[in-house]
Amino acid sequence: MFVAMTGILVALGSLIGYIFNYTWAGFYIMLGVSLLVSFVSYFFSKNMALAANKVRIVTREEEPRLYDTVERLAKKAGLPMPQVGVSEVNMPNAFATGRNPKNAAVVATRPLLYLLNDEQLEGVLAHELSHIKNRDILVMSTASALASIISFVTRMAVWSAIFSGDRNNPYGLVLAILADLTMPFAAMLVQLGISRNREYLADESGARLTGKPMALASALQSLETGCSARTNDYHNPAASNMWITNPSGKKRMPGLENLFRTHPSTEDRIARLKQLDTEINGVQHYY
Repeated sequence: MFVAMTGILVALGSLIGYIFNYTWAGFYIMLGVSLLVSFVSYFFSKNMALAANKVRIVTREEEPRLYDTVERLAKKAGLPMPQVGVSEVNMPNAFATGRNPKNAAVVATRPLLYLLNDEQLEGVLAHELSHIKNRDILVMSTASALASIISFVTRMAVWSAIFSGDRNNPYGLVLAILADLTMPFAAMLVQLGISRNREYLADESGARLTGKPMALASALQSLETGCSARTNDYHNPAASNMWITNPSGKKRMPGLENLFRTHPSTEDRIARLKQLDTEINGVQHYY
């Protein structure tokens, strides 16, 4: 999927180069841009995520239940102790951030701490620690940055073609408009596919860490219900993929539901967790 994203960027660079009769120059410039974006995402994604969601880093004395649970699970997973944060965002949710296990943070919102029991909280935090162990934060922040750059570059290609006025290159504007209509859409689909894939992986990794898949399944159902409540005032679609469940709650898009989700459906996630519970604990679930 990352090869596809980089390929789209390089194709766009070639297109802009073609418009100005410097195809290979555009190719190399966009290849360099994609590498630069990946570098910036690697080093600054954590601080950006914490600031955007008004997270306060806490100590054991301030939040003993949350801190102790993260510490216990981190030791069990063989991870360094991450920073622990609390966000006052008015929805029950959680996320992890950081470029690698040594520079990570696990964040829970205040409503999540009120809503979940200890087993459910453990399941959610194990999921987030699995994101850290699987390097998912780096993966998703880079995918998001690349998708944003693709959208910007396609629009730049259109304006470049309009103002270049090159009569010897009459197809440049047509190609630029086609790219503007299709490539950002393709990049978005790739980004969403990556997001759903990593959520499934973190569900499985977290459930194996605790040995209690159904505790996570129960938590996911509660969080979706909580995020669907009218009191939820979270409005940051660009950051939706970083949370354990969709901040907007349950959305229905008949026929297109799976294609445009930042997260797999809660029903699908619970179904997989039931299968995992059968594998781990020998419990049979009947649908």
